[in-house]
Amino acid sequence: MNEFSIADRQLGQAFPPYIIAELSANHNGSLEKALDTMVAIKNAGADAIKIQSYTPDTMTIDSEMPGFLIEDGLWKGQSLYQLYSKAYTPFDWHQALFDKAKELGITLFSSPFDESAVDLLESLSCPAYKIASFELVDLPLISYVAKTGKPMIMSTGMASLEEISEAVACARDNGCDELVLLHCISAYPSPIEQANLSSLQGLSKRFDCLVGLSDHSIGHTAAVCATALGASVIEKHVTLDRNDGGPDSSFSLEPVELSQLVQLSKQAHASLGETRLEIQKSEQENLRFRRSVYFVEDLDAGTVIESKHLRRIRPGFGLPPKAFDQLIGKTVTQDVVKGTPTSWDLVN
Repeated sequence: MNEFSIADRQLGQAFPPYIIAELSANHNGSLEKALDTMVAIKNAGADAIKIQSYTPDTMTIDSEMPGFLIEDGLWKGQSLYQLYSKAYTPFDWHQALFDKAKELGITLFSSPFDESAVDLLESLSCPAYKIASFELVDLPLISYVAKTGKPMIMSTGMASLEEISEAVACARDNGCDELVLLHCISAYPSPIEQANLSSLQGLSKRFDCLVGLSDHSIGHTAAVCATALGASVIEKHVTLDRNDGGPDSSFSLEPVELSQLVQLSKQAHASLGETRLEIQKSEQENLRFRRSVYFVEDLDAGTVIESKHLRRIRPGFGLPPKAFDQLIGKTVTQDVVKGTPTSWDLVN
C-alpha cells in the first residue's frame, strides 16, 4: 500500500488517520474569525486545516435563471452566486491564512476550484491539493493540479465508478504519484444510515491508493468506523460555534468535538493491532488463571493414575486440559500431594 507524507506527517495504514479540519465557509466573512478558528483547530490536535479557494465569479455567474437557484436543502432560496458570495474565502486573505498556519505550526492547504486558484496557491507554496466532490468531473482542473507534482486528495461524492476511474487516470497521467481517494456522501448533513463505509475497501483495492472519508454526518460514528476499515484520512468541517448561522455550521464539529475525534480516531487505529494472533502483554498475567490438570489426591510413588486422581481446574500451572486422557494409566514416579500441578516429569 502506498505511503507518503504531507508536510512531514506520514500518511498510510500504519499510522493514525490524518485529520483534516475543513474551515470552509465557517469564517462567516470575517478574517479574524478564520484566524481564531485556525487556533482552535491547532489546539484540538488536528493534523491539517483546509480552506476553499474560489470567488463567486470563478465558481458561477450572477444569474437567477432556472438551474442557478437552489430549490431545496440547507441553502434553499439562494442563487448559486449569492451562496458563494457569502461562503468564499477571499483571495487576498490567503497570505494571512498561510502565515498564520506557519506561526501555529500546522499544515494548511486548499481545494482550488479553477486554475487561477491553483496559481495563487502555488505562489504560497501550498503543500497539497484537494479536489472537491463536485469538481471530480472537471478533468482539466485535475490535470492542472496534478502537474504541480503535489499530493492530491480527491473526494468521490456523487461520482460513478467510471467518473472516479477517469479522475484517477487523469491525475496519474499528469504527474500525480501521491493520491488519496476520499469516500464521501455529498449531503449536508449526510444520513448515517447512508454512509456506505464498506466502499472504502473497494476503492482501495480497485485504485491501489490510500483511502479516507470526507464526513458530513453528525457525530463521530462514521469517522471511527472508517478508521477501522482502513481510512488513512478523515476530513470534517469545523466551526467555533455551530449556532452562529454560517453556511456549513449546522453539520460542523465544534473545537471540543474535534479534539474528541482526534482522540477517538487514534484509539480506533491503535485497537486494530496486527493480523497475526498472539498473546498480548496485558494478558500475560492472566495465563495463570486458565484451567490445567492437577492431582487432587495424595498419591504414593508407583500409583497408577486413575481419572479420580485428576481434575481440570484453575490455576494454570499444570498440563493443559487436553493432556487429561493421556495421563490416565500412567504411573507417578514420586510421592505427590493433593494440589500438585501435573507435569510429564512426574509420570512414567
